[in-house]
Amino acid sequence: MTEPATGFRAGFACFVGRPNAGKSTLTNAIVGQKIAITSSKPQTTRHVIRGVLHRPDAQLVIVDTPGLHRPRTLLGERLNDLVRATWSEVDVIGLCLPADEDIGRGDRFIAAETAGLRATVIGVVTKIDRVDRDRLARQLVTVAELGDFAAVVPVSAVTGEQVPTLIDVMAGYLPESPQLYPDGLLTDEPEQVLVAELIREAALEGVRDELPHSIAVMVEEMTTEGNLTKIYADVYVERSSQKAIVIGARGSRLRDVGTRARLEIEALLGNRVYLDLHVRVAKDWQRDPKQLRKLGF
Repeated sequence: MTEPATGFRAGFACFVGRPNAGKSTLTNAIVGQKIAITSSKPQTTRHVIRGVLHRPDAQLVIVDTPGLHRPRTLLGERLNDLVRATWSEVDVIGLCLPADEDIGRGDRFIAAETAGLRATVIGVVTKIDRVDRDRLARQLVTVAELGDFAAVVPVSAVTGEQVPTLIDVMAGYLPESPQLYPDGLLTDEPEQVLVAELIREAALEGVRDELPHSIAVMVEEMTTEGNLTKIYADVYVERSSQKAIVIGARGSRLRDVGTRARLEIEALLGNRVYLDLHVRVAKDWQRDPKQLRKLGF
């Protein structure tokens, strides 16, 4: 590991890896607040969201990106383009490799893709709370052999184990720079984008495997009067049959989605929330350039 410089450091870092490798959970653990949605469904992350960690000696800006995957739609192609554009701009990349899964072709592909970038690449063994010490030791050796990493750090975003160590390592590879964001700012994302993501996260819970990729959310209106924020949002799906699934029998599922989302939004905004949700069909929106633009992709 290189010796850290004496001056203040600031820069950008991102976590990469296969879908569901723990990137968004780790981003939230480092920033100390939920700015990126998480789900057991692959390809949950669709937007680039920046979270800012302030330290006396450094400012670490974590850029949360979608997982690199084999695209099957125009949306998938655009998300992959977004990932590669981010990789080319950051100072530090953490390649996330779950401790409880064997290294696969996808991991090797991403390791090779990041090897030629200007960023410093760190191997991050995630989800160490799920394995015993012997399994972890074997995985650390395997990861170290996967690429020419500046460091290999085991971490659990869930328990917080080794998170401070990972922060220290990543901050050590940032360039010397004045701070990039004002004190106290945790994310530069507009509140409406974060709110839409929290609604989508709630909508992803418990839906059938084919549905997650078809769900998109747009906040149409958001106003605050005193301690009450009123939010009107549309949940988009691709087919009428999917609309029926999201709404549920007599609206039961949509009510559950609204309740879960409202609690998360209230925690984010620090305000009481009135949430009005409607489900709309945008036929095959993942493949339609015009619809993708409307939905922000």
